[in-house]
Amino acid sequence: MRPRGRIIAPVASAATVAPEAVLGPVRQTYAGTDTFPPIARAYTDVAQVVRETGLLRRTRLFYGAVGLAILLGIGGVITGFILLGDSWFQLLMAAALGIVLTQASFLAHEAAHKQILEGGRSNDRLGRIIAAGVVGISYSWWNAKHNRHHANPNRVGKDPDIEIDTISFIETDAASAGRFRALITRKQGWLFFPLLTLEGLNLHYLGLKHLFSRGELKDRYLELGLIALHFALYLTPVFLLLPLGMAFAFVGVQLAVFGVYMGASFAPNHKGMPIIAPDAKLDFFSKQVRTSRNIRGGWWATWLMGGLNYQVEHHLFPSMPRPHLAKARQIVIDQCRHLGVPYTETSLWESYGIVIAYLNRVGLAARDPFDCHLVARFRPS
Repeated sequence: MRPRGRIIAPVASAATVAPEAVLGPVRQTYAGTDTFPPIARAYTDVAQVVRETGLLRRTRLFYGAVGLAILLGIGGVITGFILLGDSWFQLLMAAALGIVLTQASFLAHEAAHKQILEGGRSNDRLGRIIAAGVVGISYSWWNAKHNRHHANPNRVGKDPDIEIDTISFIETDAASAGRFRALITRKQGWLFFPLLTLEGLNLHYLGLKHLFSRGELKDRYLELGLIALHFALYLTPVFLLLPLGMAFAFVGVQLAVFGVYMGASFAPNHKGMPIIAPDAKLDFFSKQVRTSRNIRGGWWATWLMGGLNYQVEHHLFPSMPRPHLAKARQIVIDQCRHLGVPYTETSLWESYGIVIAYLNRVGLAARDPFDCHLVARFRPS
């Protein structure tokens, strides 16, 4: 799939662009070793420059300020909740809580990547407290899933973020949709953001499903205890102090805002970028750069998206603290120019357009099998 957005580093040759996937009898086209030939020492060289520049050093003052801002945000929501009392303006507090908890999730994500503190265990403890105790989702579930994604972004069969769920991210999955799911899949691009209103509930559910699964699981009961504490402190005042209908509306708005904000922050980074064949042999630098897309915007995008706007640099150096990603960007761009590797960057709104168009294109594979493929090809999506 040809990456869309602003290509900062030039493409070395036409062979570096994966061919468009085609429908008809559904044949998913993947990018592979022939499409993206491995480049020797690409990552070693750029990593050496990053280390020498000191961009992997911890930034405790920055993360202390972020943590304080989140605590103040939670305190502000609690104060507003108490002052507003029995009022539908409480839904504004619910929306604000959804935003603050998403920011807390960004912080847990960074702790999971060992970006905040020096030691791995201390980062894990911090991440678990924030994820399970503050946000209410399973840290161990998220961490295991996210690490698999980082190891093989957009690789079929290995990246859990492109596995089939309500949304299909590759055409063969869309083509396998049953009659009910196909109704969604055919227009899944347009439905993507509305469906994100349910993603907050889904994240809580998947985390609890993981924690209640069989088999050995480290810190299972600690996480369950923290999640129980989170919901006790959150739901008890909501349902005690608000009328029942308003209480359910409060929780619904909070989960919807949380789900949309989380999805809108993570979705622009890989959707619509090349899908990698299961057996492809790519070097680390090419694999991470070619499957990732940055979002322009500078400091405001960094705050809005918790550093996920520098997705290329984050995937190359997952333990790099958020404040250093912007500086690493120029180093990576220079390496991409030198090697002829495309470096993709776009605006936030353009990235959403790319995601919607890509998902709609994939969703065409869920069309009625008796439709003429030529008609389907030219039918407005």
